[in-house]
Amino acid sequence: MKAPRPAAKSRESAVNLLPTATSTDVQEQQPRVAVLPIGSFEQHGRYLPLITDTAIACTIGQEIADAYPVHLLPPITMSCSHEHAAFPGTVSISAKTLYAVIDDIRASLARSGITKLVIINGHGGNYVLSNIVQEANVDGPAVALFPLGSDWDRARDDAGLASDRHADMHAGEIETSILLHAAPELVREGFADADHDGGPRPFLLVQGMSAYTESGVIGSPSHATAGKGKAVLESLRMSFAAYLGALG
Repeated sequence: MKAPRPAAKSRESAVNLLPTATSTDVQEQQPRVAVLPIGSFEQHGRYLPLITDTAIACTIGQEIADAYPVHLLPPITMSCSHEHAAFPGTVSISAKTLYAVIDDIRASLARSGITKLVIINGHGGNYVLSNIVQEANVDGPAVALFPLGSDWDRARDDAGLASDRHADMHAGEIETSILLHAAPELVREGFADADHDGGPRPFLLVQGMSAYTESGVIGSPSHATAGKGKAVLESLRMSFAAYLGALG
């Protein structure tokens, strides 16, 4: 009979995935807008964890909650990662399930008097979120999706990143930089020599990520620094103000 393997050592993260506000805190603040981080549980190469997108969405959410009077919610930690299915550890839920969960959350918030919601999306494959926002705003501004591509582009410019959004798609310079700043203990060795150019990816939704990368990486993590990650988050925090204005 084989002896059991020793338990894996946990790597405690500085990222606070769960908000710690009390009910009294919320009552005193009386926020009009809730913020919902949405991440994923998907491969990010050999040096970033499966929770990367969730950690980044939560980090952005906390930056926003520190600067604006919003009600920060706990994250949705699994989403639409079907293009990563060929890589071990990835877990997905369907687009219709994600839609239903967000719909239920909105209904619950509305019963407590919070009728505005900002979805902080940490995973680019959550295409359904755009449709959710479209439908939610038919009768007036109610839901916003953040950050959009223009916000990410501005943050890249403000932080002086070497790569662009297309080339640096996954586990690259920007994601690694954010975690190097916010939770360096989550970043393992190997990112400095993991750059991979995925080139044009016309059939990504048909063939998945594995058709364009063996490592799971598409991007330039070798350029990542904690300083860039801090600057990206500062830029996103500033960009968020316009979304509050748009919600009214």
